[in-house]
This record gives sequence, C-alpha cells and structure tokens, in this order.
Amino acid sequence: MKKSGALFLFIFSQVVFAQTDDARKKNFNIKKNVAIEAYDPVSYFDGKPSEGDSKFMATHKGVTYYFSTAANLSKFKVSPEKYEPAYGGWCAYAMGENGEKVKIDPETFKIVEGKLYLFYNFWGNNTLTDWNKNEKSLKVKADQNWKKFLP
Repeated sequence: MKKSGALFLFIFSQVVFAQTDDARKKNFNIKKNVAIEAYDPVSYFDGKPSEGDSKFMATHKGVTYYFSTAANLSKFKVSPEKYEPAYGGWCAYAMGENGEKVKIDPETFKIVEGKLYLFYNFWGNNTLTDWNKNEKSLKVKADQNWKKFLP
C-alpha cells in the first residue's frame, strides 16, 4: 500500500508540474520557442541587455532562455527566479494599465527591487515613460492582473 501510494503521488506531481510548465509556456512572451526575444535575462542586471546564443541555453519550468556567456548561464541556473522577467516578459505597463499581454522592445527595461520589467517601445510610444509616472499603482495592478494568467 505504501509503495503504490508513493508511486501515485510521484505520478500525480509529475502531471501537475507538467501542466504548470505548459501554462507558463503558454502565457509567457515566447517567440521561436525562446523567451525575451532570445535576449540574455542575466545581462539586464549588468545594465546592458545583450542577445543570447543558442549554445548557452537553459529551460526553467517550461520556458527556454538564451545567454550571451557561459557565466550568465551559470548565474541563471543558480537562481532562475531572480532573472526571469516580470509578467512573463510582456509589457509591464500594459499589464498594469489594462491586464493585456503586449509585445516588448527587449532593450526597453527597468530593474525594480531586483526584478526585471520590460516595456513596449515602438512608433514613438515608450511605455516605460508612462510606467515611471505612476509605477507604484501600475505595479500593484499588474501583479493582480498577472494572477489571471498564472495564479
């Protein structure tokens, strides 16, 4: 009985994790199976976002990232939650303003309290500017809105 119960729990946990990973992948901003338009998430914390390389790749909970260096890949593997972008890599301003998943310019970003936020910046509309005007309120709303996608 104990062995079959343990086996059931193992299989059940694998199914739950697979479903969770699938939901993350479905709700993250992914192009060609890679997050952040193949930019290196660790590079943002050095102040200069750089494109990653497929030879330095990691998948965390169903979401794949590329890195510009082996050192950045190693940093990510130690603490992936630290480097993953807020709101699945969608525009933070749009998530706060109306709860929508809006594309981003991977070079328009802000680090707030150790978290990476990305923004739409096309056709003369840089939403980072709007975010900065009302960051506290938008962040609270964005956090609430993101829970609709990934509770």
